[in-house]
Amino acid sequence: MSKKIIKGGWIATASDFFQGDILIEGEKIVQIGGNIVDPDAEIIDASGKYVFPGGIDPHTHLDMPFNNTVTDDDWETGTIAAAFGGTTTIIDFALTAGESKLANAVEKWHKKAEGKAVVDYGFHLMIHDLNDETEKELPILLEKEGISSIKVFMAYAKEFQASDRTLFKAFKIGKETGVVVMVHCENGSVIDELVEEARRKGHTAPIYHALTRPPEVEGEATKRAIELAHIAGAKLYVVHVTCKEAVEEIIRAREKGYEVYGETCPPYLVLDQTALEKPGFEGAKYVWSPPLRPKSHQEPLWNALKAKQLQTIGSDMCSFNYNGKKRLGLNDFSKIPNGGPFIEDRFSVLFSEGVAKGRISITDFVDMIATSAAKIFNLYPQKGTIAVGSDADIVIFDPTVKRTISAETHHMNVDYNPFEGMEVTGEPVSVLLRGEFIIKDKEFVGKIGGGKYIHRSLAKEPKKETQIIN
Repeated sequence: MSKKIIKGGWIATASDFFQGDILIEGEKIVQIGGNIVDPDAEIIDASGKYVFPGGIDPHTHLDMPFNNTVTDDDWETGTIAAAFGGTTTIIDFALTAGESKLANAVEKWHKKAEGKAVVDYGFHLMIHDLNDETEKELPILLEKEGISSIKVFMAYAKEFQASDRTLFKAFKIGKETGVVVMVHCENGSVIDELVEEARRKGHTAPIYHALTRPPEVEGEATKRAIELAHIAGAKLYVVHVTCKEAVEEIIRAREKGYEVYGETCPPYLVLDQTALEKPGFEGAKYVWSPPLRPKSHQEPLWNALKAKQLQTIGSDMCSFNYNGKKRLGLNDFSKIPNGGPFIEDRFSVLFSEGVAKGRISITDFVDMIATSAAKIFNLYPQKGTIAVGSDADIVIFDPTVKRTISAETHHMNVDYNPFEGMEVTGEPVSVLLRGEFIIKDKEFVGKIGGGKYIHRSLAKEPKKETQIIN
């Protein structure tokens, strides 16, 4: 069994930041301390570097059918990009719309990932409709497949939107099984009416994607989901929070003792609605849902992260080529495929804009990028931390290097990057997955298909993080 010692780096967890060594044996961390010596171990010099647990991205859409097309990053290109960006585990969404049995969706997603994924992965199960058969099937399937989270959309009537009754049924199942219920909170019916009104008036430009999905429809839907979850006694996880209206509802609920978690995404922290006003059709690069907001919404998001009222950072990776599938909406903003390429830059953008600029601490960064997601989705302590007995998923990170984000150098399978031209501080240098390099000195050395499906238990209470220092 191979051994490695990561020597001399600054080790960061959600609770500690200290200089030390890490001994890896096989797939696991077996010792953390100062000046570890083992003559049989390969030495990895991390002097001057930060050593983070591998990132956990709780929100990805790879090889996903949407808007009459399919995302351009599949499980190979998407997870390679994730690895370059410091992410070693993703949780993707298995879509059940159109399936007679929920199990069919899970089987389909296994086939998409097997033989392609280079990082470890799990699934959230999307719920579109709950009838007598699927209500009986769901708890059995969750236990069998090790899926501890389900997803309900309150928008996208043509593709995914569930009724309030289905949403409430999902919350009741969440209470009974212990799974986390994730909700896309936008009032889809109101959005559809606003879209039709804009189209009748001849408004076709990308900016109308944002103008027909105002912050109020996100805030209203967030409040509705919170109260329905509370009535059912379920755990609620609000995905991709973008605006102060939604943040305020989450804060109020948490202050009342409701079990509500919130996620935001890098573009909402650093980009704003003016991107959709770019000349010609270029604004289509920035069409995703919920949309970018006016810049004034960024500070409430950062404040909520710092106060731990929002807990996680997901990428919401959902990529479509600009000179390709985005052009399906060239003459109609409502036909532009929603989504953007973010999986590779999630880690670096949060570090650069958060830690390097003093908005968040380095331990909070680890919590947001890995540990909180591991705890909420029952991956902890196998994933999401650097501790004895945990998987040796490790990122060796240079905190001093400056680089400019560009589509010319990224590894995602798309022809643009929404952060194009942004200078960021810090980047992953080497990444280990279960003790083996998948990125080494900024080169991909992993195995296509080497990622494993992670079976997650249901209703597992998070454990307090501990460090064992020898």
